[in-house]
Order: sequence, then structure tokens, then C-alpha cells
Amino acid sequence: MTDAPTPSAVAPVNPGKTMGIVALVLSILPFQLIGVILGFVALNQSKKAGQKNGFAVAAIIIGLIGLVIGVIVAIGAAVSGAALFGGLGGIVQICNDLGPGVWEVDGATYTCG
Repeated sequence: MTDAPTPSAVAPVNPGKTMGIVALVLSILPFQLIGVILGFVALNQSKKAGQKNGFAVAAIIIGLIGLVIGVIVAIGAAVSGAALFGGLGGIVQICNDLGPGVWEVDGATYTCG
């Protein structure tokens, strides 16, 4: 009886899979920029090994969407802050002009402390 070699079914190693998972987690948390960067690195590593990396692709997509939403929110907050605290008719300027107390100016009530 001869011993025939048994074929070993070794799965190909995907070097970017773990980094893709980490990138996806960071993209969901408030670390979108780091998640996107790691996602691109993981995707690049997987492509070099001839593998696909869905985690990295998902991290890139989710991270970019999160970044866009973050930029929109930051712009909105900056515009709201500028309207509230500066420029023409800002509440800080009005309270500086009027002094402490409750004031009604042009139909709007201001409470200055």
C-alpha cells in the first residue's frame, strides 16, 4: 500500500482583512478620517494579494459619508454661531449696547445678564 499525498486546502491569506475590519469600526465611530485612510490601505493590501476586501470598501464608503455629514454640520454650526454671536444684530452686541436686564427691541425679547 502506498501513501498518496493528501492535498491540503489552505485558504489564501488576505493581508488586509483585519485592517479592513478595524477601518470599518473606526468609520462607524467618530474617527471617520482614520477609518477611510486605513480602509484604503487595507484595500490596497488585499488587491496586491489578489483578494477582495468588503470590509475595507464598506469602511471607505461609510467613512466618507460620515465626513461629508460632519462637514455639513460644522458649517451649519459655524453659520449659526456667527448669526448668534457676531455680525449685525448679534445678541452679544445687543446686550453690550443695552446692558443687563430684559429688553424688547423690534418685537424680540432679549435677556441680558
